[in-house]
This record gives sequence, structure tokens and C-alpha cells, in this order.
Amino acid sequence: MPDRIYLDWNATTPLRPEARQAMAAAWDMAGNPSSVHAEGRQARRLVEDARAAIASAVGARPQDVVFTSGGTEANALALTPGVRRGAGQPVRRLLVSVIEHTSVLSGGRFSPDAVGTIEVTGSGVVDVDHLRARLADGPPALVSVMLANNETGAVQPVSEVADIVHQAGGLLHVDAIQALGKIPFDIKSMGADLITLSAHKVGGSKGVGALVLAEEVQGLEPLLRGGGQELGRRAGTENVAGIAAFGAATTAAMAGLTADASRLRLLRERLEKGLMQTPGMIVFSTDAPRLPNTTLFSVPGLKAETAVIGFDLAGIAVSSGSACSSGKVQPSHVLAAMGVGRDLAQGAVRLSLGWSTAETDIDLGLEAWRKLADALLRGRRNTA
Repeated sequence: MPDRIYLDWNATTPLRPEARQAMAAAWDMAGNPSSVHAEGRQARRLVEDARAAIASAVGARPQDVVFTSGGTEANALALTPGVRRGAGQPVRRLLVSVIEHTSVLSGGRFSPDAVGTIEVTGSGVVDVDHLRARLADGPPALVSVMLANNETGAVQPVSEVADIVHQAGGLLHVDAIQALGKIPFDIKSMGADLITLSAHKVGGSKGVGALVLAEEVQGLEPLLRGGGQELGRRAGTENVAGIAAFGAATTAAMAGLTADASRLRLLRERLEKGLMQTPGMIVFSTDAPRLPNTTLFSVPGLKAETAVIGFDLAGIAVSSGSACSSGKVQPSHVLAAMGVGRDLAQGAVRLSLGWSTAETDIDLGLEAWRKLADALLRGRRNTA
């Protein structure tokens, strides 16, 4: 499909050239990474090199990186009753922020009656006072707060959350899937006990993710049992080509992180300046720290499905929020949690940028939006 403009990088990214090359090289290898012969050792080396690259990116030890089939599996593996740090008490309940991804909101392996929620402010940032109250009202908890929201781009105060959680004897899980390669972070400085990552959000292939543990975390029960791969924490022959691509993509993303973030922030400002020329325009979470590439906006009377289709017909890929809803356009649970009215929430459109986004892409995106907005305003006048 020629002349398309891709502005949906938070849903998935194009495959980085470095990842493509790594996958192609891995496809030519015949060995099983669990085999002891030369071919097996060659495949094992690709897996371990990728493990080291991902560990380095988040300040962890390679042996604490567990490869999975994606972010959803990594989240499910993390949300385990009984996990603990060192000689601390095992967690017996789960508290999740109301803006988490659906794979976290589902509660993992905790029973529904052991799962509670944490509110957020109107800016889309975790309400730390509510967190304190929830932690004081029960046994040690595993708390799950994402580092950056996939819809609004709002960056959460994870270090502050970690201090509060640890003071209450709990553990902190951080879904850092949208943050990897966009903002710098470190598992130790954040104070996180478990973090989840996904390859296809950083330029790797779909179907690969990772759970990263802090050094003293224990009691993690595997979802998949069998051959003892991943130090017994996730059975099944590793996806060597996908893992190799994940490592290569992560290395490339980290090498260009500072320059990309600065460039994308300027492009986002250009985009939002143009959007704000539309009467009634709202850009969400502008009063909170945000990812440099993410804009979620709406205007009264807009229908997200109409806008997404309109952009698509103009040759531009955008989304209405999370891409994990079986292709459905539906109101955002994130905006509902922020107290946004249904009229605005049902029209929310997300534009997200990436390493190949250019100024011309922004300008053409704004041109397409102006045509959609003009049609919306004409419709208002005709029904007035």
C-alpha cells in the first residue's frame, strides 16, 4: 500500500532493520538452544546475547530476564500470589491502577476477591494517597502500576509508588512496555520488583516479551511447566529468531534514545499546536509528564470510529487508544478513570510517533484532521 503514513506506533512498531537482520541470521541456524552440540550452542548464544542486551537496557542482571510469548504473558507471569523479595512476606493480594492494560486488570493468577484497584487523578496519574489507603487496609500486596500509559502517554510516579509499596511490605510490578526505548529507566532506580517488556513496541517482532526480576525476588510460579527452560521459570523451546530480533531492536533503540526523544518531542509539539487550532480541542494529560511521542485528543461531538476511518481513507494509520480490543473501537477505560465525560471519551483519537516519523507526516496528518474537523463543524451547523 503506497504512500501510507503510519502514526500508530504505540500499537506496534515497524520492524527495525537491525531486528530484521538478526531474525534472518537466526532462521539459518538449525540448532535447538537446549541442545549441547555446536548447533545448539550457536542458537543458545543468540538467546543469551539478547538476554544480556535487554538486561543492560533496564539495569538488571541477565539471569533475571525471562523470555515469554509477549507482554500479556509476561504480565500474567508477574501477577503471581506468593511472590516475595528475600525473606519478606509473600504477597496475598493484588492492587492495580485503574488505567492498566487489560492483561493486568484481569488480575493474573489472583482470585477476583483478592484484586483491588487504585484511582488516578484527572491528569491520568496514580493517586498516591489512595494507594496508601489501600495498602493500609489489608495484608501485603503486589501493586501493579505501569510506567507510561499506552493511551495518554502519561508517565507515572513509579519511584514514589515503589517507596510507598515497600514501606507497607509489598512488592511493585511495573508494566514498562510503552516506555522501553522512549524514555530512560532502570529497575533499581525505579525501585521495581518486576517489570514487563514487549518486543514489538520497540522495533522487534510480534510474539516475544520478557519479565525482568529484581535480584531478590523469589516465589515466582511458572505459567508453563515442562522442559525447564528459562531457569525453570517458563517452559518451552525459546523463539530464537524473535528473541534475537528483540535484543537487536533494544540495542538500537537504546543507542538512539536521547536523540529520538528530543526529535519526537518537537514533532509532537508541532502536531499539538496544529490540533489546538480546532475549536473545542482537548489534548489529554498535558499537565503530566508524558512520553515524547504520544498525543491523545478529542473534540465534543467527534466519534472515534468515524475519525479513525477518515484518517485511514486519507492514507494515515491512527487509533482510538489501545489496540488490544479485537479490532473494536470502544470508549477508553483510561479516560473514564480520569473523569472524562462520555461525549469527549467516545471521540478520543491517539496519534503516536516513531523513529521514522517526519515533519511531512505531521503536516499531512494535520491536513487530514482539518478536513475531518471541517466536516464535523459543518455537521454541527446543519443540525443547529
